[in-house]
Amino acid sequence: MPPGAPVALAAGAAFSAAFMAGTWAVRGRSSSVFAPSVWRATSPRKALALTFDDGPSTSTPYLLDILARYSVHATFFQVGENARLNPEIARSVALAGHEIANHSDTHPNFALTRPSFALEEFSSAQKTLIDITGQTPVWLRAPYGVRWFGFREAQNRLGLTGVMWSVIGRDWCLPAPAVAARILDHAQEGDIICLHDGRGTLKNPDVKPMLEAVRQIVPELLGRGYHFETVSELLCPKN
Repeated sequence: MPPGAPVALAAGAAFSAAFMAGTWAVRGRSSSVFAPSVWRATSPRKALALTFDDGPSTSTPYLLDILARYSVHATFFQVGENARLNPEIARSVALAGHEIANHSDTHPNFALTRPSFALEEFSSAQKTLIDITGQTPVWLRAPYGVRWFGFREAQNRLGLTGVMWSVIGRDWCLPAPAVAARILDHAQEGDIICLHDGRGTLKNPDVKPMLEAVRQIVPELLGRGYHFETVSELLCPKN
């Protein structure tokens, strides 16, 4: 081994460990480094929470029709900008009995942003969602799952708790059969499932893979004896 190699190896290992720790702090589903965050329920009930990010979009009504067919309620992490663009659709989600949650105002990647930016983004979205839907969100989810400095203050100031996920469908890049398989192969009691009824702030996103996957997974999971709840029902059961 060349002179200095052990030192270089040790430095490389330390850098890798630090990088992995930093990545987990920012994106780890169980990380509470930047603010309190939850990713599944621990109560022994055969319940699941369906969650949908990035909406509302022009495709959201099709999703509402599917959920209504099976009397399933879900939690929609809505983007403020999208709610302002589609106010009637945003309101229809709440009127259908679904839960509204905060997914920021413009769907940014928060990594390396100034701490005050988180409060600005979630405050603006919170006001928009309250004004349009009539619901006051109590949950937030960071776009891309990326949390950063400022989240703790934002959550404290707005009375929000961070929500990650147990299973994510990757419906933005996979075909419907693969999305459905990811969920059906991994879903367990207490899980929070993440899908998308929008694509960031795109005005007319193509979410057909998600819609087709939901048509498959909902009846299949109901047939397995699961029932669906909102995030609030799943994490804060009344009985």
